[in-house]
Amino acid sequence: MPLILPGNVGSATAATGFNVDNSLRVNAGDSAYLHKSQGSGNRRTFTISFWVKRSRLNDRQAIFSATADGSNECFIWFDTDDELFVKENTSNSTNFEIRTNRKFRDVSAWLNIVVAYDTTNGTAGNRVRIYVNGSEETSFANETQPDENFQTKFNDGSTTLNIGRMNYDSEYFGGYLAEVVLIDGLQLAPTSFGEFDEDSGIWKPIKVSGLTFGTNGFYLDFKASGNLGNDANGGTDLTEVNLAATDQSTDTCTNNFATLNPLALRNNPSAYYVTFSEGNLKLVGNDATNNGNGFSTMGFSSGKWYCEVKVLSVEGSLYPIIGVITENSISNGSGNNGIIGQVTSDTVGYANDGEKVLAGNETSYGDTYTDNDIIGIAIDCDNGAVYFSKNGTFQASGDPTSGASKTNAAMTFTTGANYFFGVSAYKSTSDVEFNFGSPPYAISSGNTDGDGFGNFEYAVPSGYFALCSKNLAEYG
Repeated sequence: MPLILPGNVGSATAATGFNVDNSLRVNAGDSAYLHKSQGSGNRRTFTISFWVKRSRLNDRQAIFSATADGSNECFIWFDTDDELFVKENTSNSTNFEIRTNRKFRDVSAWLNIVVAYDTTNGTAGNRVRIYVNGSEETSFANETQPDENFQTKFNDGSTTLNIGRMNYDSEYFGGYLAEVVLIDGLQLAPTSFGEFDEDSGIWKPIKVSGLTFGTNGFYLDFKASGNLGNDANGGTDLTEVNLAATDQSTDTCTNNFATLNPLALRNNPSAYYVTFSEGNLKLVGNDATNNGNGFSTMGFSSGKWYCEVKVLSVEGSLYPIIGVITENSISNGSGNNGIIGQVTSDTVGYANDGEKVLAGNETSYGDTYTDNDIIGIAIDCDNGAVYFSKNGTFQASGDPTSGASKTNAAMTFTTGANYFFGVSAYKSTSDVEFNFGSPPYAISSGNTDGDGFGNFEYAVPSGYFALCSKNLAEYG
């Protein structure tokens, strides 16, 4: 399963003088998107650049579209097999169609995608060019370039531009977007939007404010939570549909936060039994009789880590079970393996009846919890201890800052294994939302870790950190 471990924390750890503060979290289930009426711009020459972190796979999801109906389409999307697909057709006749051989299935990674158009170019292969993380895509399942001087529906004054769906109310995107740029009138190379870090060789964003945007150009930085469609370049804003201030995220291409991993094995690898939404931060049980699990995309074997879990509903006197689990317990998909606390002695969960679940045994531990309670998890991988809090109070008088004494820890363990935050749900009524530092729900207080990262409801214990790539690079 794709996951991030120390030493493999991805592009968002590259040293950079430019930090992206915010992204837009788009939930397909909300039919959320942005749109604006296009002015009459250059329909032959323009460039679209965006950073994207996917949440949903194996279905069509439009990033950009300028489309009247299913017979007259112009779009950039991820297709059902997770290829990147750029196409335009008129009256069901294909004008151009470019589909990558490469599959984009990593839900833990940020990607920079640049699609650069210049249909005036005399060389057909240079009319629509696709770049991913600074490198040009050259291997295509299909490459039908547009005719010379073809005019696209992008920058067509009679067509509405959509970000996050097709214009005719379908193919909604699910995931995160950052640094969304349209340049009208220029076919630009990816070096206008990013650069390779001189130390790591990782592709990273650069400031785009000095670019010439043209008539219809715009720049979305998502810094205004009350106006997520704000054009930071000063042009006409895009209109938000089914988006709220809580859809502003600090999970970005310069600081990648953990989410839940829909590709991880559950207790039954042939069935999911849970569904993910809200940028893979919300988990809902979806079966009448079976368990399902969710685990963080990022793991850790050293350092001290904290997250919060908002309980949306509980099932019976046990589920959800919220806790930590080792990589080995996730990877083994038979029997009870993968259920928090049910198998090995190095995975522990806090159940809604107040008991802790450890090595398959349930023992008295703390307070019961129910809807809207927030459970905190603090894991000290340097000393080998796990602690749980309910609404800011650590249970059983546990002290996460006690270090080697591991005062009243819910579990002690031998250090060295790779751990993940996780939850086990049951049936369709044990639902949660995870906050690894960029919450999908409103926070009433607001607390950061010691390095200023994260947004938590309750104080982060001293020496513990949000699970994000910058912290992993320093403490993992």
